[in-house]
Amino acid sequence: MNDFPWLTLLILVPLVGSLLVAFLPKAPGSALPKQVAVAVSLLTLAIGVAIAAQFSSGDGMQLTETHTWIDAFGVNYALGVDGLGLLMILLTVALVPIVLVASWNEADDGNAAAFFGWALALEAFSLAVFAATDVFLFYVVFEATLIPAYFLIGGFGREGRAFAALKFLMFQLGGGLVLLAGVIGLYVVSAQQGSPSYLLSDLSQLNLSTGAERWLFVAFFIAFAVKAPLFPLHTWLADTTERATPGTSVLLVCVLDKIGTFGMLRFCLGLFPEASQWATPVVVTLALISIVYGALIAIGQDDILRLIGLTSLSHFGFITLGIFAFSSQGGSGAILYMVNHGIGTAALFLLAGFLIRRRGTTLISQMGGLEKVTPVLAGLFLIAGLATLGLPGLSPFVSEILVLISAFDYHWWVGGVAVSGIVLAAIYVLWMYQRVMTGPTPPTVEGTRDLGRRELVAVAPLMLALVVLGFYPRPLLDVANPTVYSLMEHVGVSDAPPAVPAADNGSAEEGHQ
Repeated sequence: MNDFPWLTLLILVPLVGSLLVAFLPKAPGSALPKQVAVAVSLLTLAIGVAIAAQFSSGDGMQLTETHTWIDAFGVNYALGVDGLGLLMILLTVALVPIVLVASWNEADDGNAAAFFGWALALEAFSLAVFAATDVFLFYVVFEATLIPAYFLIGGFGREGRAFAALKFLMFQLGGGLVLLAGVIGLYVVSAQQGSPSYLLSDLSQLNLSTGAERWLFVAFFIAFAVKAPLFPLHTWLADTTERATPGTSVLLVCVLDKIGTFGMLRFCLGLFPEASQWATPVVVTLALISIVYGALIAIGQDDILRLIGLTSLSHFGFITLGIFAFSSQGGSGAILYMVNHGIGTAALFLLAGFLIRRRGTTLISQMGGLEKVTPVLAGLFLIAGLATLGLPGLSPFVSEILVLISAFDYHWWVGGVAVSGIVLAAIYVLWMYQRVMTGPTPPTVEGTRDLGRRELVAVAPLMLALVVLGFYPRPLLDVANPTVYSLMEHVGVSDAPPAVPAADNGSAEEGHQ
């Protein structure tokens, strides 16, 4: 059973499905492309679940496939999945069908085949990124994700989307070029120490000089900081989420941007452990700036989609902080945060999209009074907002606590600054809800319908996950922890033992006797 190419099948199904959808009839109002796309995404979800069922936590890289691709350069078609990769794959295959169902009416002008086809293509390339264990293959699919993302942003959404798509592409291509320099550098170093290879298992054993390792780390980190995004390479984010459709924003922020923090864990820590520790003070500083700055500018936004996009700048700061705090709590919290952020922010974006379709505007200042007319929409929007600010009982809370523990262990003032981000999150979430949902009901919204059956089907799994994982995150932690422990051992750090004064310990023992 393990010899079957499960990961290749996982990638091929949505890729072939996207081509199939693209060639289906494009008549206005035709539901066939949408139905086929949703069916393909559900089949991909089933394959992802089958992969998870075979995964054995703590056994390292599994379901591996390795085939020679470009022998002269040591390039292989190599796939594999560990705890980190599995969670990102499951997040992706779960979100895509939800997005497709929620976006059912976002391309009714005859372009439904294009929207749904590009969404499946983005899913396929993202899955390939999370499964790649050859750096050159990773780079190829890393860049390939930009093609469907560009057309999803530029082809669908609001006025100004063409500029937003171009800005997104320029930033991402810039980061990709820096990454390419790092990939070439790895080839040169591996060739100097024997036969060239891009396999992670070979590269992690390289004996890099201090200078070479640090320059390679900088190249990889810059590319991932653009993708994540992290201050000051974040300016494409708000423009993109403001102009793109809510469904596209979910795919970008909740799936594509995870490649950035995924790459920090997989490549920066996995290949450049000494340089990662060397860069930690700078990275932690950038993460703290992202946390506070993202929250502050989110407070002042009037466009609801732009506001939600900017909250992710703050959240990715938390994830990066957890990664570079170099503790098991921080690493586990960062991976858990990646999953929970994807769930909570997806719910917030989709519900905001439903709200916009009813009000006909994205401006918060022109909303208000919907709470009594659409109580279900208002209630679910509040739950998604409370998840964003880390309310206990909802899944993001567990992630933030683990990251904050690691931040205070790193240094008390780092934890103090990070906590201020949570306080600011409460301000922008609750103020947004107050302006959007409460107040007198305008005559123009009287009779506005509440969420329909299709909309409820789309967001119900996200709401259920927020609550269940908020009370019982252990299944995710059991998958993530072995990967974190392995990375910490590779980097050469360990958790500090609890400090218990000897005298107090002895007194406690005497008292117990």
